[in-house]
Order: sequence, then structure tokens, then C-alpha cells
Amino acid sequence: MALITAEKNESATIPIAGQHYSQLRKHERFSESYADLHTRPFPVSETPLRVSHLSFLHDENNSYEAELKHLQQLCRRYSINPPVNGDSCFYQSFGEFEVRWERHTEFSSYSFTMYGEDRVPFEHPPVALLPADWLQQVPGEVISAVHIDVLENSDDVPDRETLRQYFEGQRLIGSELRDGAATIWSALRLHSDSFNRILLINNNLNECQSGRVLRALLELEAYRNMMLLAFPVAQDISAQVSRMESQLAKLVRQISGARIAEEEQRQLAELSDLAAAIAELIAQSRYRFDAGRAYYQMVQSRLEELEEREINELQTMAAFIDRRLSPALRTVEAAKRRLDDLAGRVDRASDFLRTRIDMAIEAQNQALLQSMDRRAQMQFSLQQTVEGLSVVVITYYVLALCGYLLDAADTFDLGFSSERTIAMMLPVVLFSVWILSRRLRKRIKRLQ
Repeated sequence: MALITAEKNESATIPIAGQHYSQLRKHERFSESYADLHTRPFPVSETPLRVSHLSFLHDENNSYEAELKHLQQLCRRYSINPPVNGDSCFYQSFGEFEVRWERHTEFSSYSFTMYGEDRVPFEHPPVALLPADWLQQVPGEVISAVHIDVLENSDDVPDRETLRQYFEGQRLIGSELRDGAATIWSALRLHSDSFNRILLINNNLNECQSGRVLRALLELEAYRNMMLLAFPVAQDISAQVSRMESQLAKLVRQISGARIAEEEQRQLAELSDLAAAIAELIAQSRYRFDAGRAYYQMVQSRLEELEEREINELQTMAAFIDRRLSPALRTVEAAKRRLDDLAGRVDRASDFLRTRIDMAIEAQNQALLQSMDRRAQMQFSLQQTVEGLSVVVITYYVLALCGYLLDAADTFDLGFSSERTIAMMLPVVLFSVWILSRRLRKRIKRLQ
């Protein structure tokens, strides 16, 4: 068996025999990937208990540092070790109650738990024990609030009318969970204290099972409300898309009409403005739409985790929630599709109009080139005419110079007539000048 030795600070350390393999070089995220699996574990819940759960939506002024500092203030009031910078979750007992804080991407959740059964369900919720001034100053805005009372099963189970009193007379929703291991009751409405209420009767869930059910109910409340944040955005986007579709239809009709350059430029400018407005809407809504889809999937996951079953022909929580969330999700996805489709149609209309404008410009350029070609032909013909005249002019001046010489020669009585000589030289000079000009023109063409 091999032993691995290493020197550090002039001393040797020997790993435990048989564990030399633990010294392998590890990725920087090796340990974190295992630790992440145990982040935000479900609570181990002894029944009976009471839970008050609040979710606060983050806003521009709600920074992580401000939220952590506010939570540390609560810990100092109760002489509790506070969370440190970098923590995203905090679980601690404050004596009479427990606090469970978790910070998510868009919201933070606070769960306050008390063990023991209340005389009347929901009469003394744990949140009432929190200092009022601290609770009022929690960063963010409340997006979900729910009281959950978990009771042990007993022989004297309240009848439906008695249960309704716990929910201020609201119509009840009820179901059995996990093959009758628990029974759940709720109205899924805000009550006089602006909290939803859920009553969970534990028939034979153990501590771990009840903790997982409790966690599913709390997450279900938060994710359900977070998903619905996308619904009003989708409604507003749909109204704007309808107006933009009418504007686009009007522009397309104008494009198919008479082809006037000024009108086409104006139409292209309107299409560009419309495309910019659509791009802005996409940028503003895409994250919320995608987040709404993700929250919907998490709601469905938590509902499946509850494993509901109907009791006394009552509507289950899954059926009731899905009846509202599914249409909302379809509205969100329809708004997203309409926005993408409108962006594509505006791009196609812009491309079509640009093509028409480019074709018109090409036609103008072709007409201009033809006009320039005609002018070049005229200039070439004129140039040939001028070249012919230049041959005559050059011949005239050459013969004139020769005439001066011959006139001077007549004074010496050489016996020839200058006029007759010039007449004889005329065709020779004319032909020579024409040959020279022709060769010069060819040489210039070769140099070009």
C-alpha cells in the first residue's frame, strides 16, 4: 500500500491509510454542487403547529444588503446569532417561535412557526408575535400571505359548517392528500387580516412527510401569485398589439397603392417607428412572460407533490387553481406569440417597402446611366467631328508655313511656282496629318 507524503512548513503530513484517492484535484464547484442540493431543506414539522408565511416582492430599492440588515436587527432584539453577508437562507429559533427566511430571485419569503395547537384555528397566528415596527419595515411589497394551521387527527373532526367558521363563512375547497394521510381545507381567499388560510389535518404523516407537504403548500402560495404577475402585463400587451396590428394593416394598404417616392419614405419611417415600439414591448415583457411560464410549471410540480384526491365531491385545490392559472398562462403565451408574430410581419413589410424603394432607385440610376451614355455618344461624335476639322486646320497651318518658305525661295529665281508646289503638297500633308492623328489616338487608347 502506497503512502503519499507532503512537506508543509518543514513538517510531513501523511494522509489516512487507504484514502490517498481523496487527494485528487477537484473542480472549483465540486463541493458547492453537493452543498447546493441541501440548500433550503424542507422543515421537519412536529404537529400540531401554526405557520404564518409572507412573501415580499423585490423592488428597485430593495437590495440584498438592506434586507439582510433588517433581518439582523430582528436577531439583535432577541439576542440571536444573525445571518452573515452572503447567506441566502436563514433558519433559527427565537424561543417562542421560529423564523425561516429565504431570498429568491424576485422575492423573499418569511415563515414564522409556532408549535402547539391553538384554541381556535387561526385565532393567534405566529406573525402576531413579531414586533409591529419591524414587520412594517420589511423591504419590498407583500405578494403572498397565508396562515397554515396543522392539527392532529382526532375522533371529533369538525363538520363542514364548523370548518367554514374558521374561514369566515367562505365556500370551502378540500381534498385528501397522499391516499388519506392528510386532509386539507381552504377557501383560497383573503380574510379579514388580508391573509389566506389553510387548515391541514394530519392523519398519519410523519415529521418529514408533514414538512414536505407544508413546504409544498407555502411554495404553492408564493409561486401561484408570482405567476399571475404576468397576466396583467399580457392583457396590456394584447391591447397595444391590437392597435399596432390596425396601424400595420393601414400601412400595408397604403404600400399596395400608388408608388410615390415621398409617400414611400414616410411609410418606411412609420414602419421603423412601429418596429422600435414592438422591440421595446418585447424587451419589457419577455422576462415577465418567461418567468410566468416557469412559475406555472413550479405550481404544477407542487400540486403533483400533494397527490390530492376528492372528498365529498368538493373541488380540489389543484382543480381550483388550475381553473384560473391555465387561462392566465394561455393569455400570456398568446400575447407573446402575437407580439413575436407582429414583429415578424413588420419586418416583412419593411423589407418589401425597402425592396420597392431600392427598385425605384435602381430604375432611376438606370435611366441616368442611359442618359449619360447618350451624352457620351454625342460627345464622341462631336469629338470625331472636331478631330476631322483639326486635321484640316493642322494641314492648313503646315501648308501656310510651307508657303512662307516657298515665297521666300521665289526671290532667288529657282524656277518653280510656290502656288503649284503648295497645291501638290496639299494631299501629301493632309494624308500625313491624318495618319499621325490616328496613330496618336490609338496610343492614347492603349495607355488607358
